[in-house]
Amino acid sequence: MSRSTSLLQQMTIFMTVVTGGGCAMMYYLMQKNFAKAEYYHLALEQLKNNSTAMASLGAPPLKIHNIHLTDRHNRIDNSSAKLKIPVTGSKTGGYLYTDTLLNRSHDFTS
Repeated sequence: MSRSTSLLQQMTIFMTVVTGGGCAMMYYLMQKNFAKAEYYHLALEQLKNNSTAMASLGAPPLKIHNIHLTDRHNRIDNSSAKLKIPVTGSKTGGYLYTDTLLNRSHDFTS
């Protein structure tokens, strides 16, 4: 009996580690997909071109952190992308809020 209980405990621990690792990997991959998006890069370029904001942050160097996927400000649908991107400089940090209308081209051929 104790052998089967021990085996069950080992299987439970293994499945917990595998499931946790899978969830962490999915979260990481979703972060990378956000960071590759055009609207994400455009928002960061706007920030980098704003000398007042960059001076307030103490940038360069500007450090861009991962967005929080569970934050209600981070949403993407068919028509818009709304993000809250955490950024820090040498003086302080803050959030870069962006609200972008997505230009989706549709090919309607008959």
